[in-house]
Amino acid sequence: MSKTTSLTQTLAFARRWHSTSVRLILLHAAVFSVSIMVLLGLIAWAVTRNMERQTDAIMNWQLVYFDSVADSDLSTVIRRRLERERMHTNYYGLFTPDHRYLAGDVMALPPQLPSDGSSMIIHRTLQVAGAQHPRVVRAKEERRADGSILVVARDIGEESQIRSTIINALIAGGLLCLGAGLAAAFGLSMRQMRRIAQIRRVIQRISQGHLAERLPTGGRDELDMLAHLVNHMLEEVERLMNEVKGACDGIAHDLRTPLTHVCALLERIEEHACRSDDELLAKLVTQARGETDALLERFRAMLRISEIGSMNRQGGFGEVRLEELVREVGGLYEPLADDGSTKLSVEVTPVEPIRGDRALLFEMLTNVVNNAVKFTPPGGAIRIALMSAPGGTRIEVVDEGPGIPEDERHAVLQPFYRAKNASRFIGSGLGLSIVSAVLRVHDFSMRITDAEPGTRVTIDCWPKTLA
Repeated sequence: MSKTTSLTQTLAFARRWHSTSVRLILLHAAVFSVSIMVLLGLIAWAVTRNMERQTDAIMNWQLVYFDSVADSDLSTVIRRRLERERMHTNYYGLFTPDHRYLAGDVMALPPQLPSDGSSMIIHRTLQVAGAQHPRVVRAKEERRADGSILVVARDIGEESQIRSTIINALIAGGLLCLGAGLAAAFGLSMRQMRRIAQIRRVIQRISQGHLAERLPTGGRDELDMLAHLVNHMLEEVERLMNEVKGACDGIAHDLRTPLTHVCALLERIEEHACRSDDELLAKLVTQARGETDALLERFRAMLRISEIGSMNRQGGFGEVRLEELVREVGGLYEPLADDGSTKLSVEVTPVEPIRGDRALLFEMLTNVVNNAVKFTPPGGAIRIALMSAPGGTRIEVVDEGPGIPEDERHAVLQPFYRAKNASRFIGSGLGLSIVSAVLRVHDFSMRITDAEPGTRVTIDCWPKTLA
Protein backbone atom coordinates (compact mmCIF):
# COMPACT_ATOMS: atom_id res chain seq x y z
CA MET A 1 0.00 0.00 0.00
CA SER A 2 1.43 3.42 -0.98
CA LYS A 3 1.94 6.28 1.45
CA THR A 4 -0.66 8.35 -0.42
CA THR A 5 -3.32 5.63 -0.09
CA SER A 6 -2.51 5.15 3.59
CA LEU A 7 -2.73 8.89 4.22
CA THR A 8 -6.04 9.09 2.37
CA GLN A 9 -7.50 6.27 4.44
CA THR A 10 -6.24 7.88 7.65
CA LEU A 11 -7.81 11.22 6.76
CA ALA A 12 -11.08 9.52 5.79
CA PHE A 13 -11.11 7.67 9.13
CA ALA A 14 -10.43 10.93 10.99
CA ARG A 15 -13.21 12.73 9.13
CA ARG A 16 -15.62 9.94 10.04
CA TRP A 17 -15.21 10.75 13.72
CA HIS A 18 -15.95 14.39 12.98
CA SER A 19 -19.42 13.61 11.59
CA THR A 20 -22.49 14.80 13.47
CA SER A 21 -24.00 11.33 13.78
CA VAL A 22 -20.83 9.97 15.40
CA ARG A 23 -20.67 12.87 17.83
CA LEU A 24 -24.32 12.46 18.82
CA ILE A 25 -24.00 8.71 19.28
CA LEU A 26 -20.82 9.05 21.32
CA LEU A 27 -22.43 11.77 23.43
CA HIS A 28 -25.49 9.56 23.97
CA ALA A 29 -23.28 6.59 24.84
CA ALA A 30 -21.28 8.67 27.30
CA VAL A 31 -24.41 10.09 28.96
CA PHE A 32 -26.02 6.64 29.10
CA SER A 33 -22.86 5.09 30.57
CA VAL A 34 -22.56 7.81 33.18
CA SER A 35 -26.25 7.41 34.00
CA ILE A 36 -25.83 3.65 34.45
CA MET A 37 -22.79 4.17 36.64
CA VAL A 38 -24.58 6.78 38.76
CA LEU A 39 -27.60 4.49 39.07
CA LEU A 40 -25.51 1.53 40.15
CA GLY A 41 -23.56 3.78 42.51
CA LEU A 42 -26.77 4.94 44.12
CA ILE A 43 -27.94 1.33 44.40
CA ALA A 44 -24.62 0.31 45.96
CA TRP A 45 -24.77 3.23 48.39
CA ALA A 46 -28.40 2.48 49.32
CA VAL A 47 -27.78 -1.24 49.78
CA THR A 48 -24.61 -0.85 51.84
CA ARG A 49 -26.14 1.96 53.88
CA ASN A 50 -29.15 -0.20 54.69
CA MET A 51 -26.92 -3.14 55.66
CA GLU A 52 -24.83 -0.85 57.87
CA ARG A 53 -27.97 0.35 59.61
CA GLN A 54 -29.09 -3.23 60.16
CA THR A 55 -25.65 -4.15 61.51
CA ASP A 56 -25.69 -1.15 63.87
CA ALA A 57 -29.18 -2.10 65.01
CA ILE A 58 -28.05 -5.64 65.83
CA MET A 59 -25.03 -4.39 67.75
CA ASN A 60 -27.22 -1.88 69.62
CA TRP A 61 -29.59 -4.65 70.68
CA GLN A 62 -26.63 -6.70 71.83
CA LEU A 63 -25.40 -3.80 73.92
CA VAL A 64 -28.89 -3.36 75.34
CA TYR A 65 -28.81 -7.04 76.31
CA PHE A 66 -25.37 -6.71 77.93
CA ASP A 67 -26.50 -3.57 79.76
CA SER A 68 -29.11 -5.72 81.52
CA VAL A 69 -26.36 -7.97 82.86
CA ALA A 70 -24.59 -7.11 86.09
CA ASP A 71 -20.95 -6.09 85.80
CA SER A 72 -19.83 -9.09 87.89
CA ASP A 73 -21.62 -11.55 85.60
CA LEU A 74 -20.69 -9.94 82.27
CA SER A 75 -17.57 -12.06 81.67
CA THR A 76 -19.52 -15.28 82.25
CA VAL A 77 -22.35 -14.13 79.94
CA ILE A 78 -19.88 -13.23 77.18
CA ARG A 79 -18.18 -16.65 77.50
CA ARG A 80 -21.50 -18.51 77.27
CA ARG A 81 -22.60 -16.41 74.30
CA LEU A 82 -19.40 -17.24 72.44
CA GLU A 83 -19.92 -20.93 73.14
CA ARG A 84 -23.27 -20.73 71.35
CA GLU A 85 -21.80 -18.76 68.41
CA ARG A 86 -21.73 -21.05 65.39
CA MET A 87 -21.51 -18.68 62.38
CA HIS A 88 -18.60 -16.63 63.77
CA THR A 89 -20.29 -13.42 62.78
CA ASN A 90 -20.28 -11.74 66.19
CA TYR A 91 -17.20 -10.88 68.26
CA TYR A 92 -17.03 -9.57 71.84
CA GLY A 93 -14.32 -8.19 74.07
CA LEU A 94 -14.28 -6.89 77.64
CA PHE A 95 -11.38 -4.72 78.78
CA THR A 96 -10.37 -2.87 81.92
CA PRO A 97 -10.27 0.94 81.94
CA ASP A 98 -6.54 0.73 81.24
CA HIS A 99 -7.26 -1.50 78.18
CA ARG A 100 -6.25 -4.87 79.69
CA TYR A 101 -8.07 -7.93 78.41
CA LEU A 102 -10.76 -9.44 80.66
CA ALA A 103 -13.02 -11.69 78.55
CA GLY A 104 -14.29 -12.46 75.06
CA ASP A 105 -12.68 -13.45 71.77
CA VAL A 106 -11.49 -9.93 70.90
CA MET A 107 -8.00 -10.04 72.39
CA ALA A 108 -6.97 -6.38 72.04
CA LEU A 109 -8.90 -3.13 72.14
CA PRO A 110 -8.79 -1.52 68.66
CA PRO A 111 -6.91 1.77 69.20
CA GLN A 112 -8.81 3.62 66.46
CA LEU A 113 -12.26 2.78 67.80
CA PRO A 114 -14.15 5.99 68.71
CA SER A 115 -15.13 6.36 72.32
CA ASP A 116 -18.37 8.27 71.63
CA GLY A 117 -20.32 5.08 70.97
CA SER A 118 -20.36 5.39 67.15
CA SER A 119 -19.48 2.41 65.02
CA MET A 120 -16.66 2.09 62.50
CA ILE A 121 -15.33 -0.40 59.97
CA ILE A 122 -12.09 -2.26 60.73
CA HIS A 123 -10.23 -3.97 57.85
CA ARG A 124 -8.30 -7.13 58.82
CA THR A 125 -6.77 -5.63 61.99
CA LEU A 126 -9.12 -6.92 64.66
CA GLN A 127 -7.23 -9.40 66.92
CA VAL A 128 -9.47 -12.36 67.59
CA ALA A 129 -8.77 -15.51 69.67
CA GLY A 130 -7.50 -18.45 67.68
CA ALA A 131 -5.44 -16.23 65.38
CA GLN A 132 -8.55 -15.54 63.32
CA HIS A 133 -8.56 -12.26 61.44
CA PRO A 134 -11.98 -11.39 60.04
CA ARG A 135 -11.79 -9.68 56.68
CA VAL A 136 -14.00 -6.71 57.53
CA VAL A 137 -15.93 -6.03 60.74
CA ARG A 138 -18.07 -3.23 62.01
CA ALA A 139 -17.34 -2.50 65.68
CA LYS A 140 -18.31 -0.12 68.43
CA GLU A 141 -17.43 0.19 72.11
CA GLU A 142 -19.36 1.04 75.28
CA ARG A 143 -18.00 2.20 78.61
CA ARG A 144 -19.86 0.61 81.48
CA ALA A 145 -20.60 2.05 84.88
CA ASP A 146 -17.62 0.31 86.52
CA GLY A 147 -15.24 1.84 83.91
CA SER A 148 -14.76 -1.37 81.89
CA ILE A 149 -14.91 -1.22 78.10
CA LEU A 150 -17.18 -3.55 76.16
CA VAL A 151 -16.43 -4.03 72.45
CA VAL A 152 -19.03 -5.52 70.13
CA ALA A 153 -18.07 -6.35 66.51
CA ARG A 154 -19.92 -7.98 63.62
CA ASP A 155 -18.50 -9.53 60.44
CA ILE A 156 -19.64 -7.58 57.36
CA GLY A 157 -17.60 -9.55 54.82
CA GLU A 158 -20.72 -10.40 52.82
CA GLU A 159 -21.68 -6.74 52.73
CA SER A 160 -18.22 -5.83 51.43
CA GLN A 161 -18.44 -8.60 48.85
CA ILE A 162 -21.79 -7.29 47.66
CA ARG A 163 -20.33 -3.79 47.45
CA SER A 164 -17.33 -5.07 45.42
CA THR A 165 -19.66 -6.98 43.13
CA ILE A 166 -21.74 -3.86 42.51
CA ILE A 167 -18.62 -1.77 41.84
CA ASN A 168 -17.29 -4.37 39.38
CA ALA A 169 -20.68 -4.46 37.69
CA LEU A 170 -20.64 -0.67 37.56
CA ILE A 171 -17.25 -0.60 35.83
CA ALA A 172 -18.06 -3.50 33.49
CA GLY A 173 -21.45 -2.04 32.62
CA GLY A 174 -19.99 1.39 31.91
CA LEU A 175 -17.27 -0.04 29.70
CA LEU A 176 -19.80 -2.25 27.92
CA CYS A 177 -22.07 0.72 27.23
CA LEU A 178 -19.15 2.77 25.97
CA GLY A 179 -17.98 -0.10 23.77
CA ALA A 180 -21.48 -0.58 22.39
CA GLY A 181 -21.71 3.16 21.75
CA LEU A 182 -18.40 3.18 19.90
CA ALA A 183 -19.41 0.17 17.81
CA ALA A 184 -22.78 1.75 16.99
CA ALA A 185 -21.12 5.07 16.17
CA PHE A 186 -18.64 3.37 13.84
CA GLY A 187 -21.34 1.31 12.10
CA LEU A 188 -23.78 4.17 11.65
CA SER A 189 -21.03 6.56 10.59
CA MET A 190 -19.90 4.10 7.92
CA ARG A 191 -23.42 4.07 6.49
CA GLN A 192 -23.84 7.83 6.70
CA MET A 193 -20.38 8.54 5.32
CA ARG A 194 -21.07 6.30 2.32
CA ARG A 195 -24.19 8.35 1.61
CA ILE A 196 -22.31 11.61 2.14
CA ALA A 197 -19.51 10.40 -0.16
CA GLN A 198 -22.10 9.74 -2.87
CA ILE A 199 -23.57 13.20 -2.33
CA ARG A 200 -20.10 14.77 -2.46
CA ARG A 201 -19.35 13.07 -5.79
CA VAL A 202 -22.64 14.29 -7.27
CA ILE A 203 -22.10 17.84 -5.94
CA GLN A 204 -18.62 17.91 -7.47
CA ARG A 205 -20.09 16.94 -10.84
CA ILE A 206 -22.80 19.59 -10.47
CA SER A 207 -20.17 22.21 -9.59
CA GLN A 208 -18.35 21.22 -12.80
CA GLY A 209 -21.45 22.12 -14.80
CA HIS A 210 -23.40 18.83 -14.98
CA LEU A 211 -26.67 20.41 -13.85
CA ALA A 212 -28.65 17.33 -14.91
CA GLU A 213 -27.14 15.38 -12.00
CA ARG A 214 -29.31 14.84 -8.91
CA LEU A 215 -28.47 13.95 -5.32
CA PRO A 216 -29.15 10.30 -4.36
CA THR A 217 -32.30 9.73 -2.29
CA GLY A 218 -33.97 6.79 -0.55
CA GLY A 219 -32.72 7.05 3.03
CA ARG A 220 -36.06 8.23 4.45
CA ASP A 221 -34.41 10.53 6.98
CA GLU A 222 -33.47 14.21 7.37
CA LEU A 223 -30.61 13.83 4.89
CA ASP A 224 -33.01 12.36 2.36
CA MET A 225 -35.47 15.21 2.90
CA LEU A 226 -32.66 17.72 2.31
CA ALA A 227 -31.61 15.86 -0.86
CA HIS A 228 -35.18 16.11 -2.21
CA LEU A 229 -35.23 19.87 -1.54
CA VAL A 230 -31.84 20.36 -3.21
CA ASN A 231 -32.94 18.29 -6.24
CA HIS A 232 -36.04 20.45 -6.59
CA MET A 233 -33.87 23.56 -6.39
CA LEU A 234 -31.50 22.14 -9.04
CA GLU A 235 -34.41 21.50 -11.39
CA GLU A 236 -35.51 25.12 -11.07
CA VAL A 237 -31.95 26.42 -11.46
CA GLU A 238 -31.38 24.28 -14.57
CA ARG A 239 -34.67 25.42 -16.09
CA LEU A 240 -33.98 29.11 -15.45
CA MET A 241 -30.40 28.89 -16.70
CA ASN A 242 -31.49 27.16 -19.88
CA GLU A 243 -34.14 29.80 -20.46
CA VAL A 244 -31.71 32.68 -19.88
CA LYS A 245 -28.98 31.03 -21.92
CA GLY A 246 -31.36 30.31 -24.76
CA ALA A 247 -32.60 33.88 -24.79
CA CYS A 248 -29.08 35.36 -24.72
CA ASP A 249 -27.77 32.97 -27.39
CA GLY A 250 -30.79 33.70 -29.54
CA ILE A 251 -30.30 37.46 -29.27
CA ALA A 252 -26.57 37.22 -30.00
CA HIS A 253 -27.11 34.87 -32.95
CA ASP A 254 -30.02 36.84 -34.43
CA LEU A 255 -28.23 40.19 -34.21
CA ARG A 256 -24.97 38.92 -35.64
CA THR A 257 -26.44 38.39 -39.12
CA PRO A 258 -27.89 41.90 -39.57
CA LEU A 259 -24.71 43.41 -38.15
CA THR A 260 -22.70 41.49 -40.74
CA HIS A 261 -24.96 42.96 -43.42
CA VAL A 262 -24.42 46.43 -41.96
CA CYS A 263 -20.64 45.91 -42.14
CA ALA A 264 -20.95 44.92 -45.79
CA LEU A 265 -23.07 48.00 -46.55
CA LEU A 266 -20.62 50.28 -44.73
CA GLU A 267 -17.77 48.79 -46.76
CA ARG A 268 -19.60 49.63 -49.98
CA ILE A 269 -20.41 53.14 -48.72
CA GLU A 270 -16.74 53.60 -47.83
CA GLU A 271 -15.73 52.70 -51.39
CA HIS A 272 -18.17 55.29 -52.82
CA ALA A 273 -17.00 57.90 -50.30
CA CYS A 274 -13.41 57.39 -51.39
CA ARG A 275 -14.38 57.97 -55.04
CA SER A 276 -16.22 61.20 -54.19
CA ASP A 277 -13.21 62.62 -52.34
CA ASP A 278 -15.38 63.43 -49.32
CA GLU A 279 -12.91 63.05 -46.44
CA LEU A 280 -15.46 63.69 -43.68
CA LEU A 281 -17.83 61.06 -45.06
CA ALA A 282 -14.98 58.55 -45.43
CA LYS A 283 -13.88 59.24 -41.83
CA LEU A 284 -17.39 58.76 -40.47
CA VAL A 285 -17.90 55.55 -42.44
CA THR A 286 -14.55 54.20 -41.20
CA GLN A 287 -15.53 55.03 -37.61
CA ALA A 288 -18.92 53.34 -38.10
CA ARG A 289 -17.23 50.24 -39.47
CA GLY A 290 -14.89 50.14 -36.48
CA GLU A 291 -17.77 50.39 -34.03
CA THR A 292 -19.70 47.70 -35.92
CA ASP A 293 -16.69 45.40 -36.00
CA ALA A 294 -16.25 45.88 -32.22
CA LEU A 295 -19.92 45.05 -31.71
CA LEU A 296 -19.58 41.91 -33.82
CA GLU A 297 -16.49 40.93 -31.84
CA ARG A 298 -18.52 41.21 -28.65
CA PHE A 299 -21.25 38.97 -30.03
CA ARG A 300 -18.63 36.44 -31.16
CA ALA A 301 -17.09 36.48 -27.68
CA MET A 302 -20.51 36.01 -26.06
CA LEU A 303 -21.29 33.06 -28.29
CA ARG A 304 -17.82 31.63 -27.60
CA ILE A 305 -18.42 31.83 -23.84
CA SER A 306 -21.77 30.12 -24.29
CA GLU A 307 -20.16 27.47 -26.49
CA ILE A 308 -17.43 26.76 -23.94
CA GLY A 309 -19.98 26.55 -21.13
CA SER A 310 -22.24 24.12 -22.98
CA MET A 311 -19.56 21.82 -24.39
CA ASN A 312 -19.21 18.25 -23.15
CA ARG A 313 -17.07 18.45 -20.05
CA GLN A 314 -13.78 16.57 -20.42
CA GLY A 315 -15.09 14.99 -23.59
CA GLY A 316 -12.15 16.30 -25.61
CA PHE A 317 -9.56 16.08 -22.87
CA GLY A 318 -6.18 14.58 -23.51
CA GLU A 319 -2.57 14.88 -22.43
CA VAL A 320 -1.34 18.47 -22.64
CA ARG A 321 2.33 19.42 -22.36
CA LEU A 322 2.24 22.90 -20.90
CA GLU A 323 5.92 23.61 -21.68
CA GLU A 324 5.15 23.54 -25.41
CA LEU A 325 1.91 25.50 -24.98
CA VAL A 326 3.54 28.29 -22.93
CA ARG A 327 6.45 28.62 -25.35
CA GLU A 328 4.00 28.76 -28.26
CA VAL A 329 1.99 31.57 -26.64
CA GLY A 330 5.21 33.44 -25.80
CA GLY A 331 6.41 33.16 -29.37
CA LEU A 332 3.03 34.41 -30.64
CA TYR A 333 3.06 37.58 -28.53
CA GLU A 334 6.77 38.35 -28.59
CA PRO A 335 6.58 40.38 -31.85
CA LEU A 336 3.60 42.37 -30.50
CA ALA A 337 5.51 43.15 -27.31
CA ASP A 338 8.55 44.27 -29.32
CA ASP A 339 6.38 46.62 -31.40
CA GLY A 340 5.22 48.30 -28.19
CA SER A 341 8.79 48.52 -26.79
CA THR A 342 7.77 46.00 -24.15
CA LYS A 343 10.02 43.20 -22.96
CA LEU A 344 8.40 39.76 -22.83
CA SER A 345 10.19 36.88 -21.10
CA VAL A 346 9.17 33.23 -20.84
CA GLU A 347 10.39 31.04 -17.94
CA VAL A 348 9.59 27.35 -18.31
CA THR A 349 10.29 24.68 -15.71
CA PRO A 350 9.78 21.03 -16.74
CA VAL A 351 6.47 19.80 -15.31
CA GLU A 352 4.31 16.72 -15.63
CA PRO A 353 1.74 16.69 -18.43
CA ILE A 354 -1.85 17.49 -17.42
CA ARG A 355 -5.25 16.41 -18.73
CA GLY A 356 -7.16 19.09 -20.54
CA ASP A 357 -8.36 20.56 -23.81
CA ARG A 358 -5.27 22.03 -25.47
CA ALA A 359 -7.20 24.40 -27.73
CA LEU A 360 -9.16 25.84 -24.82
CA LEU A 361 -6.06 26.20 -22.65
CA PHE A 362 -4.29 27.98 -25.51
CA GLU A 363 -7.24 30.35 -25.90
CA MET A 364 -7.30 30.99 -22.13
CA LEU A 365 -3.59 31.78 -21.93
CA THR A 366 -3.65 34.02 -25.02
CA ASN A 367 -6.44 36.11 -23.47
CA VAL A 368 -4.44 36.56 -20.25
CA VAL A 369 -1.22 37.46 -22.12
CA ASN A 370 -3.13 39.73 -24.49
CA ASN A 371 -4.40 41.74 -21.52
CA ALA A 372 -0.85 41.95 -20.14
CA VAL A 373 0.51 43.24 -23.47
CA LYS A 374 -2.36 45.72 -23.85
CA PHE A 375 -2.08 47.26 -20.37
CA THR A 376 1.74 47.28 -19.99
CA PRO A 377 3.13 50.72 -20.91
CA PRO A 378 6.14 51.16 -23.25
CA GLY A 379 9.36 50.23 -21.51
CA GLY A 380 7.61 47.81 -19.18
CA ALA A 381 8.12 44.07 -18.87
CA ILE A 382 5.89 41.00 -19.04
CA ARG A 383 6.84 37.65 -17.58
CA ILE A 384 5.19 34.30 -18.36
CA ALA A 385 6.29 31.56 -15.97
CA LEU A 386 5.51 27.85 -15.80
CA MET A 387 6.46 26.20 -12.50
CA SER A 388 5.68 23.36 -10.10
CA ALA A 389 3.65 24.02 -6.95
CA PRO A 390 2.72 21.78 -4.00
CA GLY A 391 -0.67 21.07 -5.58
CA GLY A 392 0.51 20.61 -9.18
CA THR A 393 1.42 22.83 -12.14
CA ARG A 394 1.10 26.61 -11.95
CA ILE A 395 1.20 29.34 -14.60
CA GLU A 396 1.93 32.98 -13.75
CA VAL A 397 1.56 36.02 -16.00
CA VAL A 398 3.00 39.20 -14.51
CA ASP A 399 2.80 42.64 -16.13
CA GLU A 400 3.72 46.21 -15.15
CA GLY A 401 0.42 47.81 -16.07
CA PRO A 402 -1.88 49.93 -13.88
CA GLY A 403 -3.03 46.88 -11.91
CA ILE A 404 -6.53 45.88 -10.84
CA PRO A 405 -7.94 47.26 -7.56
CA GLU A 406 -8.63 44.57 -4.97
CA ASP A 407 -12.36 45.32 -4.83
CA GLU A 408 -12.65 44.77 -8.61
CA ARG A 409 -10.66 41.54 -9.01
CA HIS A 410 -13.75 39.35 -8.83
CA ALA A 411 -15.91 41.66 -10.94
CA VAL A 412 -13.47 41.71 -13.91
CA LEU A 413 -14.28 38.02 -14.47
CA GLN A 414 -17.90 38.91 -15.22
CA PRO A 415 -18.97 39.63 -18.85
CA PHE A 416 -18.69 43.26 -20.04
CA TYR A 417 -17.13 44.53 -16.81
CA ARG A 418 -14.09 46.72 -17.23
CA ALA A 419 -11.93 48.06 -14.43
CA LYS A 420 -12.19 51.77 -13.76
CA ASN A 421 -8.53 52.38 -14.64
CA ALA A 422 -8.94 50.55 -18.00
CA SER A 423 -11.48 52.90 -19.58
CA ARG A 424 -8.86 54.48 -21.87
CA PHE A 425 -7.97 51.09 -23.38
CA ILE A 426 -9.95 49.51 -26.22
CA GLY A 427 -11.74 46.31 -25.27
CA SER A 428 -15.07 44.56 -24.80
CA GLY A 429 -14.66 43.33 -21.23
CA LEU A 430 -15.13 39.70 -22.32
CA GLY A 431 -11.55 38.39 -22.42
CA LEU A 432 -11.36 37.37 -18.77
CA SER A 433 -14.91 35.98 -19.02
CA ILE A 434 -13.63 33.52 -21.63
CA VAL A 435 -10.72 32.71 -19.29
CA SER A 436 -13.18 32.09 -16.46
CA ALA A 437 -15.30 29.80 -18.68
CA VAL A 438 -12.26 27.71 -19.64
CA LEU A 439 -11.24 27.46 -15.99
CA ARG A 440 -14.70 26.16 -15.08
CA VAL A 441 -14.49 23.50 -17.79
CA HIS A 442 -11.18 22.25 -16.37
CA ASP A 443 -12.10 22.91 -12.72
CA PHE A 444 -8.93 25.00 -12.38
CA SER A 445 -8.62 28.13 -10.25
CA MET A 446 -7.19 31.60 -10.86
CA ARG A 447 -6.05 34.37 -8.52
CA ILE A 448 -5.43 38.02 -9.35
CA THR A 449 -2.96 39.77 -7.06
CA ASP A 450 -0.84 42.90 -6.98
CA ALA A 451 2.62 42.60 -8.60
CA GLU A 452 3.76 46.02 -7.27
CA PRO A 453 3.59 47.44 -9.85
CA GLY A 454 1.21 45.73 -12.21
CA THR A 455 -0.92 42.63 -12.03
CA ARG A 456 -0.03 39.02 -11.25
CA VAL A 457 -2.41 36.38 -12.65
CA THR A 458 -1.83 32.95 -11.09
CA ILE A 459 -3.49 29.90 -12.66
CA ASP A 460 -3.44 26.66 -10.64
CA CYS A 461 -3.74 23.79 -13.13
CA TRP A 462 -5.23 21.17 -10.83
CA PRO A 463 -8.85 20.43 -9.92
CA LYS A 464 -10.35 22.27 -6.99
CA THR A 465 -11.55 20.08 -4.11
CA LEU A 466 -14.63 20.51 -1.93
CA ALA A 467 -14.00 20.84 1.77
